Amino acid sequence: MYSWIWRHLPGNGWVRALISLVLITVVVYVLFQYVFPWVEPLLPFNDVTVDNQ
Repeated sequence: MYSWIWRHLPGNGWVRALISLVLITVVVYVLFQYVFPWVEPLLPFNDVTVDNQ
């Protein structure tokens, strides 16, 4: 998959590396701003099963 993406990016090696870095940054931003907050209420991290004794 990564070689397919790398082959389809325009430019030489440095330009491809810069575009890859920008793409990774955009994906991380979208995950943290939109996907993770949307999924967080569906996850059971706040369901604690330990009793207070």
